Amino acid sequence: MAKENILIVEDEEDLAELVRYNLSREGYLAHVAPTGTSALTLTRTKKPDLILLDLMLPELDGLEVCKRLKADPDYQHIPVVMLTAKGEEADIVTGLEMGADDYITKPFSPRVMLARVRAVLRRRPRQVDDDQETLRIHNLIIHPGRHEVLVDGKPLTLTNTEFRVLHYLARRPGWVFTRYQIVDAVHGEHYAVTDRSVDVQIVGLRKKLGVAGDHIETVRGVGYRFRE
Repeated sequence: MAKENILIVEDEEDLAELVRYNLSREGYLAHVAPTGTSALTLTRTKKPDLILLDLMLPELDGLEVCKRLKADPDYQHIPVVMLTAKGEEADIVTGLEMGADDYITKPFSPRVMLARVRAVLRRRPRQVDDDQETLRIHNLIIHPGRHEVLVDGKPLTLTNTEFRVLHYLARRPGWVFTRYQIVDAVHGEHYAVTDRSVDVQIVGLRKKLGVAGDHIETVRGVGYRFRE
C-alpha cells in the first residue's frame, strides 16, 4: 500500500534523484519539480501531502514558492520542509516566518531526511490536537475542524504552525506555557528549534491578529499565555 504523496522541489538533478530514490524505497509516491514555477504547477496537479522545498531555485526561489502556497487557502495546509544549504539562523527564521514546518540543511543523511519526513507527516493529521470544539474567546472564533480563525467576524489567514500555536494557547486561557512546551505541543518532541524561532512565530501571529494580538501575553523569563 502506497504511502503519502511527496513533491521534491530541487534543481540539483543528482540530489533530487537521491531523495526521490530513498522516498520511493520507503513506499512514498515521489515527484520532482526542478524549478519554483513547476513546483506550483505540480502542487496543483499532484496535490502532495508534503513538499520538500529547496531555497535556491531558478525562476522563483523557495521562499517565494512557500509564501505563495501559504497564502492560498487550497494549499496552505500542505506541510513544507525546507531543504537547503543555507544553515544560518536568519535563513531558518525566515523559512519559519514564511510558514515552513521543518528545516533540513545540506549535506544531510537520507536516514535523517526520512525521519524528519515521517515526523512531519505524523503531525499533519492532528493539526489541532484532539480537541475539535469551536473556541469563542474575546473577539476570536477558532474552528479547529475547518482550520479557520475569525477576528471580529472576519476570516484570518494563518500558517499551519501559527494556527496550532494560537489554538494551543487559546484552549487554556490564563495558563503559562514555556517555549519548549509550545514547540512540543505544536511540532512534537525533539524538534530542533531555537528560542528565537519561537519568538518569531509569536511576533508573526500577533501581527496577523492585529489588536487581538494583545491577547497573547509574554511572561518574562517563562514563556507565553493567552489572556483570560
